[in-house]
Amino acid sequence: MFIVESYTTAILFCFITMICWGSWANMQKLNSGTWRFELFYWDYVIGILLFSILFAFTAGSMGMRGRAFIPDLAQADPANLLSAFTGGVLFNLANILLVAAIAIAGMSVAFPTGIGIALILGVVVNYLAKPEGDPRVLFSGVLLIAIAILLNANAYRRLNRKTSNFSMKGLVIAIPAGIMLGFFYKYVAVSMVSDQLNPEPGKLTPYTALVSFAVGIFVSNFIFNSFIMYKPFVGGAIPWSAWFKGSFKDHAMGIIGGVIWNLGMSLNILAAAKASPAISYGLGQGATVIAAIWGIFIWKEFKNADRRTNNQLYIMLALYVAGIALLIIARS
Repeated sequence: MFIVESYTTAILFCFITMICWGSWANMQKLNSGTWRFELFYWDYVIGILLFSILFAFTAGSMGMRGRAFIPDLAQADPANLLSAFTGGVLFNLANILLVAAIAIAGMSVAFPTGIGIALILGVVVNYLAKPEGDPRVLFSGVLLIAIAILLNANAYRRLNRKTSNFSMKGLVIAIPAGIMLGFFYKYVAVSMVSDQLNPEPGKLTPYTALVSFAVGIFVSNFIFNSFIMYKPFVGGAIPWSAWFKGSFKDHAMGIIGGVIWNLGMSLNILAAAKASPAISYGLGQGATVIAAIWGIFIWKEFKNADRRTNNQLYIMLALYVAGIALLIIARS
C-alpha cells in the first residue's frame, strides 16, 4: 500500500486537504437553484463512500509494503472498525448541520465559525491523545485562529444588523456543528496502526479505517438526513421522490463534492503518521481560509459590506494564515 514517509510530503498532503475541504461546498453552489441542500447531501455521501472503496482497492492495495486492504479488513478487531464507524456517524451529524448553515448564512460565515471551532477542539483533543510538537507554538496558532473566528462572526453581525430579514440561525447552527467536528477525527485516528510498515494485529490501516468511516456516514445518513428532510431548518418538508427528479448535473455536483472532500480526508489521514493527528487535522482545517476566499471574492457574500467590515475580513484571513504557519512550525 502507499505510505507517506516524509514530513514534507505530509505537509503537502495537508495543504491539498485544505484546498479540498475548503472547496467541496462550491458544488452545492453550482447545482440548480431549486435543488435543496438535503437532496444534494445524499449524492455527497454517495461520493464519499465510492471514493473510499476505490482508494482502498488502488492505493491501499498496491505494492508489497504494509498490509493490503482485504487482508487488513479480514484481521481487523471489531472494536477498531466500530471506532472508525463511530467517527463517520459523528462527522455526518456535524456535517449535515454545517451544510445547513452554509445554505442559510453562506460559505464565508459558516466555514470560519464551524470549522474554526472544530479546528480548536480537534487540535486539543488529538494532541492530548498523541502529544507531538511544541505545545506553545501549536496553541499559539490555535489562539490566532480563535481570534479570527471572532472577527468573522462580528463582520457577519455588522453586515446584517441593518437588514430586516437578519437571522442568526446560520451562525447558531454552525456552532454545534463545529463542536462535533472537533471530536470525530479522534475516533478514526485511534482505530489505526501506529506503524504502517509494521502494522499491529487488530488495528486498521488508513485505507480500511476510511472505508469503515465512510460506511458510518452512509448508514447514519438514512437517519439524520431523513429527519432533516422531514423537519428541515428552512422551507417545507421534502418527499423522498424529490431526489429522483434531480437532473444529471444536480446529482453529479453532489457526488463530485463528496469525492473532493474525501480526497482531502484520505490524504490527511495518510499524512497523520508523519505530521501527527493534531497537526495534520489542524492544517487540514485551514480549509476555512480557502472557503472564506471563495465566499468573499468569488461568491461576493460580503459585497454590501462597509470598509470597516471588509478590513475585519482581511485581518481574519491574515490571522488564519499566521495560525496555520505556527501549526507547521510546531512539528518541525
